[in-house]
Amino acid sequence: MASEGWRRLPIDDVKAPRAGAIAIGPFGSRMKSDRYEATGVPVIRGYNISDTRALTGGFAYVSQETADELRASNVFAGDLVFPHRGAIGQVGIVPIDGVPRYMLSTSLMKLTCDPSVVDPVFLFYFFRSGQGRHELLRNASTVGTPGIGQPLASLRSITVPVPPLAEQRAIADILGTLDDKIELNRRMNETLEAIARALFKSWFVDFDPVRAKSEGRDPSLPPHLADLFPDSFEDSELGEVPEGWRVGRFGDVAEHSRRGVQPDAIDASTPYIALEHMPKHCIALSEWGVADGVGSHKFEFSRGEILFGKLRPYFHKVGVAPLDGVCSTDIVVVKPRQEDWFGFVLGHVSSDAFVEYTNAGSTGTKMPRTSWGDMARYPVVLPSDLIARAFTAQIRPSVARVLAAIHESRTLADVRDTLLPRLISGELRREEAAE
Repeated sequence: MASEGWRRLPIDDVKAPRAGAIAIGPFGSRMKSDRYEATGVPVIRGYNISDTRALTGGFAYVSQETADELRASNVFAGDLVFPHRGAIGQVGIVPIDGVPRYMLSTSLMKLTCDPSVVDPVFLFYFFRSGQGRHELLRNASTVGTPGIGQPLASLRSITVPVPPLAEQRAIADILGTLDDKIELNRRMNETLEAIARALFKSWFVDFDPVRAKSEGRDPSLPPHLADLFPDSFEDSELGEVPEGWRVGRFGDVAEHSRRGVQPDAIDASTPYIALEHMPKHCIALSEWGVADGVGSHKFEFSRGEILFGKLRPYFHKVGVAPLDGVCSTDIVVVKPRQEDWFGFVLGHVSSDAFVEYTNAGSTGTKMPRTSWGDMARYPVVLPSDLIARAFTAQIRPSVARVLAAIHESRTLADVRDTLLPRLISGELRREEAAE
């Protein structure tokens, strides 16, 4: 039973009292992808709606002139956005991030709230709850591409819980604090990964320490690391490489762990990773399911091993396993032949150059696949064992922090998802939730 002072109101009573507070993205030729630009006003698409109140990256952009022309489809901080085609049932909220405005894509609709009636973050969390998601899906068709025939009429037909504003803000603050920590962990992982990639490129692609020493410059490394690098180059079949390093193949330092397991030997609760759980261009694998119901041969993997999506390798799905489990056979389980080479192996297998190489050699027209044989033949320039060990020592702490953040964020998400329906319904008082 809802707490005292709670009521339910139709969407029209909580929207801002002005024209355009409820609107839909521009149709057809008014917003084709050929109007996208490299920079400008970011366009929110279903792809950008995340599992938290933050929007993910990968925005398309339109010019300021296009955004002015389609002003009814502009959205601003605090506006709620909903897919009416495709990912029906999702909701996003436009962030307060210094961007003056965003644009709706053709598959989204928006709601601008009246802040004197409803807090937009509270309403966002209502639509994230099972009750709110049910309301969004109530008029959706699942025939063909999921969609809503009359999106704005459907949105207007929804009634929402409206407790006193102070209660709304307190609930939004409790849930938002959890989401903010999850988002902070995600950004930290992005930063750690970017630093590791930059260091790998500097040492093993651009050979910056060797180049600096050969030119008489400071390699900007502690002496015990700088002393490991040679101070000159020599010719090789791959061009100029550091003196004493040798040209080899990826398979010289990495192997495919072919630990196959049949479905009847897999416990139903075993963590399971398929390609759909793996994000693009990100080694942090924060999603997984369980093996209950799997019906075919799988590969076992261990925490810390590297998973590479071999189906459509151009999707660049590569990550470090955050726990022990099993995975689809469309994923290659990679590990270094020796622990000291972990950083070198991870740096190569997650690089754009490696992914492009596997894609170029993949077979199949509609569903191209690479193979471990092709991956193992990838040419690499191999440093000394001491340098490989030093690099692994540099990035191991960062990888450990990434994995720890993944598990912390999953715990925070579980807490949020447990509190969400009880807070939104008024079953749980904010004081109890805060405790």
